[in-house]
Amino acid sequence: MAQTFSTELAPTQASPAGVPSASNGYGARVHRYRASITLAAQASGDTVVLANIPPGSCFAGGDIVSDTSLGTATVSIGNASSAAKYKAAAVFTATDTPTQFGKAAAYAGAASSAVEQVLLTVGAAALPSSGQLVIDLYFSSPV
Repeated sequence: MAQTFSTELAPTQASPAGVPSASNGYGARVHRYRASITLAAQASGDTVVLANIPPGSCFAGGDIVSDTSLGTATVSIGNASSAAKYKAAAVFTATDTPTQFGKAAAYAGAASSAVEQVLLTVGAAALPSSGQLVIDLYFSSPV
C-alpha cells in the first residue's frame, strides 16, 4: 500500500529532513476570539466587527450559538474583501445549540500577513429585536 504525507508533514520526507511548520498550523497554539452580540434588529447589509486577528494566524474553525432563532435573516462571516470567507451566508434557526462552521479553503489557507478584521454580515432580513448571539473564532499561531 502506498503511503503519502499531508502537506504539513511533507518537509519531514525531504533530504535533508525538515520540520513541520507551526506557522502553517502544525503544532501551533490555538487562540479563541469570542464575540457576544446583543440582537437589536440589525438590518440586512449591516456588519458587526467580531475580532481583529493578528498577523501570522491560521483559521482553525468557529462556533455559533444563539438563544433566539435568527428567523429568515442570514449571517455570513468573513472580512471586508470576502464577506463569506469563513462561513457562507445561511439562516441560523437552532437555539442554544452550538454549531461549528468553517470552509475548507479557509482551513487550508495560508497564515495572514496583516491584521485581519473579521466581520459578521447580516443578509436577507433583519436580525431579531432581542436575544443573544455568540460567535467563537479559533485561530492558530506559532506563539
